[in-house]
Amino acid sequence: MDPLTTTTDLIGSGGRSIEAAVDHTVSSFQLFAGLLTLSAVFSYINYRFLRLPGSIGVMLQALVFVTILLVASLFEPNLRPAAQHLLSRIDFDATLLHGMLGLLLFAGAIHVDLGELRRHGLLVIALSTIGVVVSTAIIGLVAWKLLPWFGFNLTLPECLVFGALISPTDPIAVLAIMRSVGVPKDLRIPITGESLFNDGVGVVVFLALLAYVSPGHGGVQANASGVAMLFLTEAVGGAIFGLAIGYLTYHLLASVDDYQVEIILSLALAVGGYSLAEAIHVSAPIAIVVAGLLIGNHGRSFAMSKLTCERLDEFWELMDEILNSLLFVLIGLEALVLVPRVGFTPAAFAMVPLALLARACSVGLPLLLVRPLTRRIPHGFALLTWGGLRGGISVALALSLHDTLARSHAEAADAILVFTYVVVLASIIGQGLTIKPLLKWILVKPPTPPVGTKID
Repeated sequence: MDPLTTTTDLIGSGGRSIEAAVDHTVSSFQLFAGLLTLSAVFSYINYRFLRLPGSIGVMLQALVFVTILLVASLFEPNLRPAAQHLLSRIDFDATLLHGMLGLLLFAGAIHVDLGELRRHGLLVIALSTIGVVVSTAIIGLVAWKLLPWFGFNLTLPECLVFGALISPTDPIAVLAIMRSVGVPKDLRIPITGESLFNDGVGVVVFLALLAYVSPGHGGVQANASGVAMLFLTEAVGGAIFGLAIGYLTYHLLASVDDYQVEIILSLALAVGGYSLAEAIHVSAPIAIVVAGLLIGNHGRSFAMSKLTCERLDEFWELMDEILNSLLFVLIGLEALVLVPRVGFTPAAFAMVPLALLARACSVGLPLLLVRPLTRRIPHGFALLTWGGLRGGISVALALSLHDTLARSHAEAADAILVFTYVVVLASIIGQGLTIKPLLKWILVKPPTPPVGTKID
C-alpha cells in the first residue's frame, strides 16, 4: 500500500482491512506525534479561551473530539472502527502503570515539604491504609446489593475489586487540581500526601482481591497469609527499596556540581528505579514516592547548588505538564472504548454517589481516629472528601482486568470498566471544577460584628 494512502481510502476499506491499513500507514512515532499535537492544541485552546484547570480543559476537549468523531461516523460507518483500532494500539494501562506513572509521581514528590508532611503523618498513613480498606468495603458491599436492581449480578469479590481500584485518590489528578486552584499548604499537604501513597496501597488491595476472583493471579495466594506477605513485599519492600535508591542517587548528586548531569541522574532514578522495583516485585509507586521525597528534601538541602535546584524544578515542572496533558487527552479519548458498552451506563451513574459516600466515610473515620493525636485541620473533612479525585490509575487498572477476567468474567470486566470511567469523569469534572468555589466558601469567615451589635 502507498504510504500516502488517504484517510478516505483508509476508512473506506472496511472489515479487518481497516486494521491492516491503520497498522501499515501509522507508525508508533506518528501515533505519539498525533497525541502530542492534540495535547498542544487543546492546551492552547484551554489557555486562550476556556481558562479551566489544565487537566480538566484538555480532557473536556478530548471528549468533545470523540463526540464529533462519533457524529461523523453516522455518515461514514467505518470511521469509528478505524479510530477505535488506532486507539487500541496505545496500551493505556501499560503506558500509565509501567511508563508515565514513575515520572509523574517523582515530579510530584520532589516538591513536597517533608517537614510539613511529617506534621500530618498520622493522618496521611490512616487515609492511605484504613481509608482505602473502608472505601473498598463500602463500595463493594453496596454495589453487590445495588447492581441486581439494574439487571447485573456481579459477585461480591468482583464488586470488591471495583471498590479497590476506584477507592485510591489519583496523585496525578489531585496534584494537577491542587496546583491550579491554589489550595493553602496547610490543607494541601494531607491531600497530596495521601494521594502519593494510597495508590500503592490500593494496588496491593486490588491484587489481593483479584486473587479471589482469578485464583493464582500474579502468584498471590487467596488467604490471609498470602495477603499479608503481599503487603509486606509490595508496600514495606517498596519503601525500603525507595530509600536505598534515593540515598544512592543522593550520594551521586553530592559528588558532582553540574545541573545537566544531576537532572539526568534524577531522570534515571525515576525511570530506572521504577522499572527495577517492578522487576523485583516491590511497589514501584511507593518506591518512587519515597525516593522523590528524599531527593526533593535531603538532596535539595545538602547535595545540590541553588542553580541545580532551580533547573531541576524547571525540568520536572515541564515534564509534569507535558505528561499530564498527554494523560488527560488519553483519558478523554478512551471514551471510544466505552461506545459498545453503553448498556452499563445507568448503573454506572449510580456508582458516582456511592463513590462519594464511601469517600466521606473513608475520610471521616481516619479523622476521628487521629484528631486527638495530631494537629487539627481546619475544614479538613469537606476538603479531603471533595478533593479526593479519581483518575487515570483507576482507568488503567480497570482496563487491565480484560487480560485477567475477560474469558471467565467478561460481563464483570466490561461493567467495571464503564463504572470506573464514569466515576473518574464525574470526579475530575464535577469535583475538579467545584473545588475552588468550595475552598473559597469554607475559608471565608463571616465578619465579626462590632461589640454590642444585636444579632437576630
